[in-house]
Amino acid sequence: MQPQSSSPSHARRPEPNPARPPRPAFLTVEEVADVLRVDPVTIYRAIRAGEFPAVKIRKRYVVPRRAIDMLVDDVVTSGSCVDTAEWTSSWRQTVGAPVEVPTWAR
Repeated sequence: MQPQSSSPSHARRPEPNPARPPRPAFLTVEEVADVLRVDPVTIYRAIRAGEFPAVKIRKRYVVPRRAIDMLVDDVVTSGSCVDTAEWTSSWRQTVGAPVEVPTWAR
C-alpha cells in the first residue's frame, strides 16, 4: 500500500457542515434591514431611488448578498462612513451599468 500524497492536486474539498446551512445568494429587504439595523422602508426608498443595489422580481425586491459583503468590505477598508448612494453610483460606473434607474424598477 502506497502512502497518499498530500499535494494540492489530491486535496479534497471539505465536506459541507450540516449544522451550518449555506448562505443564500440573495437577501430579502427585511433581512438587509436587520443586518444594517435600519427600517425596511429605508431600504425600499433607497432601492427605488437607485441608491441601493437590488433585483426586482415582479413586485418584490431582493438584494445580492455579495453587494452587502462588498459594502461592508469597503467600509472596513476605508475606515470611514460610506454613503450608499455614492457607493452604488461608483459601483455602477465601475461595471458599466446604467446610471439612471429605469422607470420599471421604481
